[in-house]
Amino acid sequence: MALKLDSAVELLNGVEMPRLGLGVWRAVDGQETEDAVSAALKAGYRHIDTASMYDNERGVGRAIRASGIPREQIFVTTKVWNNEQGYDNTLKAFKGSLERLDMSYADLYLVHWPVVGKYKETYRAIEELYDQGLVRSIGVSNFNIHHLEDLMGSCRIKPMVNQVEMHPLHTQKKLFAFCRKEGIQLESWRPLMQGRLDLPLLGDLAAKYGKTPAQIVLRWHLQLGAVTIPKSVKESRILENSDLYDFELEPEDVVAIDGLNRNHRFGADPDHIDF
Repeated sequence: MALKLDSAVELLNGVEMPRLGLGVWRAVDGQETEDAVSAALKAGYRHIDTASMYDNERGVGRAIRASGIPREQIFVTTKVWNNEQGYDNTLKAFKGSLERLDMSYADLYLVHWPVVGKYKETYRAIEELYDQGLVRSIGVSNFNIHHLEDLMGSCRIKPMVNQVEMHPLHTQKKLFAFCRKEGIQLESWRPLMQGRLDLPLLGDLAAKYGKTPAQIVLRWHLQLGAVTIPKSVKESRILENSDLYDFELEPEDVVAIDGLNRNHRFGADPDHIDF
């Protein structure tokens, strides 16, 4: 699979989404966020993932403007938080996100979590934003199969992306297969398992390929067809996470990593979260 840093997947509506992005969850707004985004853009990343809940959209926007890279060359994702959901609230929340980003549009806007009784109206508002040309693509985050089936039973525009927790300890095979069948791009957050990379298999594969365990895991994501957004505020780690394109995992090694699955989440289960 010939991949490079600017490789992209084509979403249902033809929009291209870079396979590798920088996540900025927990990055402090201001210098920390700006330095991380700047380092990523300098390294060749063209995909930045933020959210209103992260409280760092301003820093993301400032770093992108300061980079000198044309806005249309950078894919920017943001999300509507749980207490902003509902039709009218979502329209208002999106306006706030654009103002903080200081942008005229977002490339991807997501329902952050499937808040029961609200996510359909939230998504209906996002469809309206899409119709108005304020977002180039739309989707959801942390939706399980039954959430997707419920939403697709009433929505006008099928979600183009589902961003979920996915990594070797939680491979999401059933969800991944469902999304692939429906043409929904799976995107993985927390791909590096909060740094739980001391698994013997990953160490063995790192030695075999002359890479770090993190690079092995991220390459696994890419070869499966997932989009992934590892988070870091350290320039050295941001660079390391992008050095994935001079090797390819052999099929049996991809299968071996799949075998690490324990259905173990580091984050919340969408079916067992108190909204």
